[in-house]
Amino acid sequence: MRAPTDFAAYLFDLDGTVYLGSELIPGADRAIASLRTAGRRVMFVSNKPIARRAEYAAKLTALGIPAAEEEVLNSSQALAHFLAGEMPGARAYVIGEEPVIEDLVAAGIRIVMDPAETDVVVVSWDRGFTYAKLDAALHALRKGARLVATNPDVACPMPGGDFVPDCGAIAAAVEAVSGRKVEAWAGKPSPVLAALALERLGVPADACLMVGDRLETDVAFGRNNGMGSALVLTGASAFTPLDQSPIKPDFILQSVADLTLG
Repeated sequence: MRAPTDFAAYLFDLDGTVYLGSELIPGADRAIASLRTAGRRVMFVSNKPIARRAEYAAKLTALGIPAAEEEVLNSSQALAHFLAGEMPGARAYVIGEEPVIEDLVAAGIRIVMDPAETDVVVVSWDRGFTYAKLDAALHALRKGARLVATNPDVACPMPGGDFVPDCGAIAAAVEAVSGRKVEAWAGKPSPVLAALALERLGVPADACLMVGDRLETDVAFGRNNGMGSALVLTGASAFTPLDQSPIKPDFILQSVADLTLG
């Protein structure tokens, strides 16, 4: 029977899996170093669109896991890549923070503030979300703009067991007021992020193991896209009863440290 250490490539969720807040999950550095030493491909994937990939790479490196920006993929970059292919040069009204806007601009998407000039409404995690932004999105959608979003997470876990509102909650407000549904999510468990990650890893889906702490995003991401899936019992998994979920991982690990080779 295949073991969780038998894959050619590994996709690691970040917060709750490799680290929690500013603290490294014990043994995560040794586990990832051992996989790399054995020639396994490694990439870090996050639904969080509120920080730049270079910042995630710097944080990993500071915690003892050397990482380059090219080894990090998040939902904002995946969405920008998707829109560049689907709607090249589109005019976007963005509910989101600066890192999302930077990724969109880098992909050739034009940022606009006038709902009447909007081709697509982009919804992301926005800690400055206001009534005015909701109103602008409503008017853009009523005029025929498309609706896409970075990640479906309704809430993001924080250290100490707390949660804060995430993109999914903001998208739900936009859907409710407009009567429209998000037509494309870019983050986990979407195939948008999966296709981009596998392309960069250079492996087929069944040679890759997705490792994360959330059933509805990480494990579903692996299962929906033909990868292996491993749930780590750190981070958000402590608040998601496995026996009450229809989403089942291929492997259950106490932590990412269980992947240490040798």
